[in-house]
Amino acid sequence: MAGPSRTGSTTSSADPPVRRFPIRVGRRSRLLLALFGVRRGNTYVDLGDTLDARFGIFRITTPVPNISTWRIEGPWHWITAIGVRRSVRHGDIAFDGTHTGGVRIEFREPVRFGPFRQTALYVTVEDLEGFAAALASLGIAGIDARTGATH
Repeated sequence: MAGPSRTGSTTSSADPPVRRFPIRVGRRSRLLLALFGVRRGNTYVDLGDTLDARFGIFRITTPVPNISTWRIEGPWHWITAIGVRRSVRHGDIAFDGTHTGGVRIEFREPVRFGPFRQTALYVTVEDLEGFAAALASLGIAGIDARTGATH
């Protein structure tokens, strides 16, 4: 049943519930990531009718229909995987708190991140498989590159 929201309008019961997936932050990386404003309460990905990724002071948001595929990858070398990284060559951005693995989310249309347009986002959520399953439940296909399993 639809009910009033904080703005007084009604919400649709068809809107998917928002699920929060905290981004894993490695114990040894916490001090370095504090430079990016990373704290326990502001490092997550919310998934509902939009994908809203926060990593300290950084944020990227896109409607779910703009997500074309996902791919679980990793692990990577620590020094190349921690922090906010932007690839000029591939047009992707990473919100990585650990080197142990993450999910690459491909966009149909590039998403604005500051003055840049990003084609993909890496996030090192705590529950890689759960996040992938949530994306798959929204009709977004993907693969676990570690095992070759498709969803």
